[in-house]
This record gives sequence, C-alpha cells and structure tokens, in this order.
Amino acid sequence: MTDPNTPTPPPSGVLGGLLEDLRAESAVLDGLVTSLPAEGWARSTPAEGWTIAHQIAHLAWTDDWTALAARDAEGFAAALDARFGKLSAAGADPVEEGARDGAATEPTVLLARWRAGREEVLAALSAAPADVRLPWFGPPMKPASMATARLMETWAHGQDVADALGVTREPTARLRHIAHLGLRTLGFAFGAHGLPAPERPVRLELTAPDGGTWAIGPADAQDVVTGPALDFCLLVTQRRHRDDLALTATGPVAAAWLPIAQAFAGAPGKGRQPGS
Repeated sequence: MTDPNTPTPPPSGVLGGLLEDLRAESAVLDGLVTSLPAEGWARSTPAEGWTIAHQIAHLAWTDDWTALAARDAEGFAAALDARFGKLSAAGADPVEEGARDGAATEPTVLLARWRAGREEVLAALSAAPADVRLPWFGPPMKPASMATARLMETWAHGQDVADALGVTREPTARLRHIAHLGLRTLGFAFGAHGLPAPERPVRLELTAPDGGTWAIGPADAQDVVTGPALDFCLLVTQRRHRDDLALTATGPVAAAWLPIAQAFAGAPGKGRQPGS
C-alpha cells in the first residue's frame, strides 16, 4: 500500500489538476476531524443514522473500491459479485454495511485508514491509462471522471461533517468540477426517477466563489439554471432542499430537473427537508 506520508506526484494535464484538487478537498475535511475527541466522532450528521465516523468510513470504503477498480478490473468485478451478492441475498445494503463496519473501529484507526486509502486512490488513478474506462457500481468511468466523482463525494460528505460541527466552509473554485458533474448527470437523474432523458439541453450560468460567472452548456440553450455555484452544488449532492437555495430555473426541462437532480450514482436519494 502507498505510504500516506509520501504524496503521489500527480500526472500532468486535466487528470493531474483533478487529482490535486481531490487532494486539497480531502485535506479540508481532514482538518475538520483530525483533532476531534473520540466522542466527537459519534456526533450525528444530517444523514439519517450516520455519525461523523460513518461519513469518514464511507469515504474510506469507497476509496478501497476505487483503488481496486483502477488497478484490477477483473478483481473488482469478482469482489463486487462476491460482496454485493452475499449482502444483497441477506437483505443488507452494502453501502450501509461498509459505513457501519468502518464506524465501529477506533477513530484513530479509521482516520489512518482513510488517509492511506485516499493516497492509494491518487496513486492508482495517476497510473491508470487515461482512455481506459474503469469499472464501477454504475457506468464505467475514465480516470478523470472517477477523480471528479471522488472529489464530489469528498466535498458532499465533508458538508455533512461541517454541518454536524456547525462549521461554514469557504467555497472554492473546486466547485466547478462538481457543477460540471451535476450537469453531466442530468439524464441519469431523470432515468433514476423512471423518466426519459430530456432532448433539450440545459445551460448553467452560475456565480463563482470569486464573483465571476461559470457558463456551462450550450450558449443557445433555452433551458437555463442560474444562481450561486455553491447552491447548485448543494442541490446536486442533495445537501440542501431546493426551497432553501437561490437557484432559478428557466424552461420546462430545467424546472423539472432541479427537484430530482443528483450527481451521485445509485437510487434517488432522500435529500434534505426544507430548512434543515
């Protein structure tokens, strides 16, 4: 396993930038939990039934699967069949099981596992061929998309931890990756709700953390979502309810999309209640 004290040099180009941003986002969350006393890890987060320990355990669990997918596609498929098949047959949720098992360990052990695992992910994605699609729980992804997904999850679960601790994180330019992913998963969000993917494109015109504008999507799109980039990212990761965000949808596709948007794989999430 990669030594967590020896950072992996990132590759150049788009993937290198993504991995550096993933490292930075992980460091922000690490800073929130590194000095927590043992009882702090047991604090409840907005995710029902999940403590701070569950949040970090989930990231560590997902990092294990990510590194395996990047290094050994056949091994990933075999482990997926064995692990998920067994748990599903028993009526258990593999994701919940992974979080629960990890949260049961000592906080210092869990933190060390997460740190080592995320370095392993950086090394594995750095070494993976850029054009090869890596297996995953949903559609296969290229290393750059996998890195974006890991950044999104790290930021989203970090939001849960920050909310549990009453901490306000400063938004950064890294949100642009999540905004891109949110738009790319538009069709998936409709499909997850049993709806056909819209044929009309949607454009994002978001206010960046530095006050500039991020325009993502076709310039001639008649369906447009406007508002703060932070609010859009909170929406597509389902960390805030639509009613609590300053987002405006113009056009029928944009209006139908915002209430069901999700940038993460799997079944439709429960989201958050208004005002929570």
